[in-house]
Amino acid sequence: MTEALNRQALTSLLRRSELRRLLEVFNDGDEETRIVGGAVRNALLGRSVTEVDCTTTMLPDAIMERARRAGFKAVPTGIEHGTITVIVDGEPFEITTLREDVETDGRHAVVHFGRDFVRDAKRRDFTINALSLGIDGQLYDYTGGEADLAARRVRFIGEARIRIREDYLRIMRFFRFHAEYAQGEPDAEGLAASGAERQGLTILSKERIRHELLKLLAAKRAEETIRTLADHGFLTGLLDGVAELGRFERVAADDRDNPVATWRLAALAVMVGEDAERLREQLRLSNDEHRKLAAYAGLLSLLKTRTLPLEAGAIRRLVADHEPEVLGIVLAATAGEPFPVVHDEAREAIARYRNGTEPVPVFPLRGADLVEGGVPKGPMIGEMLAQARQAWLAEGCRTDASYAQELLERMLQQV
Repeated sequence: MTEALNRQALTSLLRRSELRRLLEVFNDGDEETRIVGGAVRNALLGRSVTEVDCTTTMLPDAIMERARRAGFKAVPTGIEHGTITVIVDGEPFEITTLREDVETDGRHAVVHFGRDFVRDAKRRDFTINALSLGIDGQLYDYTGGEADLAARRVRFIGEARIRIREDYLRIMRFFRFHAEYAQGEPDAEGLAASGAERQGLTILSKERIRHELLKLLAAKRAEETIRTLADHGFLTGLLDGVAELGRFERVAADDRDNPVATWRLAALAVMVGEDAERLREQLRLSNDEHRKLAAYAGLLSLLKTRTLPLEAGAIRRLVADHEPEVLGIVLAATAGEPFPVVHDEAREAIARYRNGTEPVPVFPLRGADLVEGGVPKGPMIGEMLAQARQAWLAEGCRTDASYAQELLERMLQQV
């Protein structure tokens, strides 16, 4: 099935004032600069274009000099690879000199700068990423990318196995782009080549794997693509463990309007606390990502051993100790499972806490309150606060001033 592409969006893209100024400066004389890659692809699909990359016949030093003469700020963000970030009225654009691969080892490429747009396009990974747009509005397609985009198909340029051997991360990108842009089954040649070359993933850095996997988990068709990865034997190796596909799909359905890759990873691959520790090492997770996975594991363990049904009061007590977001994710992941049993009023309550319409209850006593009441500073303060907190949780997490005063007086009576 093919779908019409939005050619008018290309015209609108070229009318952006900052981008137009940039292209007018860098298309002069014998030099040519075009918009390339994701901006062209997304515009044709009618999606928003937030970042614009360009490719040019100019060498990096010449880019820097021309930007300076035009009054633009130029930052050599990747000058060794031919990339300069040029800032026009506060908007950044990456401009990269045309390149040709000289040598590849599956992780990195040695390139020479060139002036041939065709060779530069054919060194890229997928046909839909090789489209370029000239200042005059002409769309250049040397690899069949326009037809593949209309067919919602992700296809390697040239022979798939050769493209993959140039950079094994392209296996992950193949599945990620399929999840984001394609319909139907993955391209047969690309899928077969990815399976044949999967061992190459082991030579890549864990950080690069993590980056692509998290993007894939948040993509539009993440559920179907993750199942494909599982069916073809990729997923166990990527996670170094088993996957819980049902929980992942339920969380993906719950957060579809605002996907959070870390929570989806938790639902997919975390069953116990040890899983969070393993994934921190396996994927080189950030401290915040690991914290979320550990919080998910802890709350999952707590709720799976709970035999009493969850009602609104129990949710109030839970959000006093656990972030509403992680509680909502665990309940979404385990929906339909025997435990925990969740009443409708509990689901309505957690929704209110997650969207902020009901504030999370805050324990009303402080150590200073006990000191002012005559309790000497020392270990007793912490012990009494812990005791008071347990009473507060058991009594419904009230936050009114009268209750706070009554709870304080109860604690002081023990001294």
